[in-house]
Amino acid sequence: MKIAVSSGKGGTGKTFIATNLAAIASDQGGDVTYIDCDVEEPNGHLFLKPEGETRERMTVRAPVRIDPNKCTACGKCVAACHYNALALIKGKVLLFDELCHACGVCSLVCPEGAVIEADKEIGELRHGWHVQAKLGRGRNTADGRALTVAPTGDTSGKIAFHYGLLKTAAGGMSPRLIHALKEHSREGITLLDSPPGTACSTVETVKGADLCVLVADPTPFALNDLKLSVNMCREIGQEPAVVVNRAGLDDTELKAYCRRAELEILGEIPDDRRIAQTYSVGDLVVEKLPYYRPHFQRLLERIREVARRTRPVRRDLIEPAFRPGGKTERAKTPDPGGRRPEEIVIISGKGGTGKTSIAACFAQLASGSVVSDCDVDAADLHLVLNPEVQEEGDFVGGVRVEIDPAECTSCGRCEEVCRFSAIQRTVDGGYAVDQAACEGCGACEIACPVDAISSEDAVNGKWFVSATRFGPMSHAILGYAEENSGRLVTLVRDLATDLAARRRADQPQAADSASNVIIDGSPGTGCPVIASVSGARYAVIVTEPTVSGLHDLLRVFDLTRHFRVPAGVIVNKADLNEDMTRRIQEAAREAKAEFLGNVPYDSAFTDAQIERRTLLEHGNSPAVDAVRSTWVKILQLVPALETTPQPTKKGNHR
Repeated sequence: MKIAVSSGKGGTGKTFIATNLAAIASDQGGDVTYIDCDVEEPNGHLFLKPEGETRERMTVRAPVRIDPNKCTACGKCVAACHYNALALIKGKVLLFDELCHACGVCSLVCPEGAVIEADKEIGELRHGWHVQAKLGRGRNTADGRALTVAPTGDTSGKIAFHYGLLKTAAGGMSPRLIHALKEHSREGITLLDSPPGTACSTVETVKGADLCVLVADPTPFALNDLKLSVNMCREIGQEPAVVVNRAGLDDTELKAYCRRAELEILGEIPDDRRIAQTYSVGDLVVEKLPYYRPHFQRLLERIREVARRTRPVRRDLIEPAFRPGGKTERAKTPDPGGRRPEEIVIISGKGGTGKTSIAACFAQLASGSVVSDCDVDAADLHLVLNPEVQEEGDFVGGVRVEIDPAECTSCGRCEEVCRFSAIQRTVDGGYAVDQAACEGCGACEIACPVDAISSEDAVNGKWFVSATRFGPMSHAILGYAEENSGRLVTLVRDLATDLAARRRADQPQAADSASNVIIDGSPGTGCPVIASVSGARYAVIVTEPTVSGLHDLLRVFDLTRHFRVPAGVIVNKADLNEDMTRRIQEAAREAKAEFLGNVPYDSAFTDAQIERRTLLEHGNSPAVDAVRSTWVKILQLVPALETTPQPTKKGNHR
């Protein structure tokens, strides 16, 4: 039985739920496998602490250079590349390694054999075992109930543990790592800890599962992103169910949506600061707070019962992500010498750290600057800024490929050249395209000897230019289960650049503020965040004082160093775990990143969300003072940064 645990946004408790379910399942006996598919920011190992870990290097065949002695600069490779990973400049073909998806199209079309391919490392898989302590009788819980505790060394079983680590700046490779990880599923129950969001990595994780469990909390951001995830699941043939975390907050809207969407709520986990504190140090709640063991036991029983049932997929309830129409736009080809406005990008290693709430505050404090929401597959900034759309259009990020069965001769050449396992044999011996796996590279169309394969532009999302109470805004929506989120991020940044140029021309007196762009970036380290960060002036990393927050922060430091973007760190909920906050401060010093300040744990963040206002608009509090002081520090730092422009590596990723 394969159970995928996913969420529309990070920070809802997805890994918290998945790891505690694994511990309960192991205690009950039987084979248990935990696979952490969040290869950009895996956290499950911080809680289940696998032993006997082994490592497996992952490579793909990919172009590594263009042979200048063979290349005639004909441009065929550039024209065929759908990822903007190649550019022909002054008679020379340039390869942008971070944009390459290793599809092989450039090698197929090059008439001179000038594209040199080799095995390219994209990350590694790690394998180990978590030994689950057996529970016996003897200790009491905080509420007086009996708890069973194991004698030292006594174990009731092991959890087979597998996770992947994506190599820094290898954004387009996440699905391939995930595909390899899923091959380690075995008999019994397999828990797939999914990446958040609705893009390709999540689709690769969720497809084929017996049940997808979506974790949500009763906040406007989580509800908005839950809707996106539900529709994504139904698009790929999965009927999801919901777990409510942080129950006890006002859940009226959340439960009303679940009723309207005919979603089963499998269980609820209470909102309890003790849970957050236990999670912050890397402990399992079912071990440290045994009062919650029955909650997870009931939840696991319910999951197993629902997963065994045949449940119709409610495709009729899918809500359209957007209505096509307007000007069609594509992401621009990279310009190595291009200059960008003064972009300050707010990012986080994981979701749920308060990134968007703090970005909204910075948009208010930088009033007059351009705002850009680049978290395109789980956009939330519009819920606070309430933009009034002035321009909109379709985003074309790739192609949709189809095989004509009447023309296909079943030679198998398409399957041979496809590097994404997207060509499948049909029952009648022909071939068809698995649209959920297809990345629209076009290799199959090029290779087909009888022209049985055709392609057309695919509308992957919608872009917007809007007015807000704090200034102009560029933002977008990625379609459900669509690819090319990185290229849509690049388009959103390009729109913001155009807005800044327009404002400088229209309002010369406001040139200083008009030259700035505040970017709400994507979480993680994959395609969208690469596209959000590369070429920016300064990166503000929002983290929280937990073992996962620190782990993910170190991964993001690797990314900002790779793209030579100076970075600073804000610790939100800093008083939740003061020891971990000090460790994050030390990590920032070691990474030569500026420590911008601490923001205390404050329920006003959630209250402001509910009111659709920024934290600053909600009212005065210590958190408000802390956010204001970090902004002052950023303004002091940014002018003092090195002003020599760096070559732009714009991330037109997936």
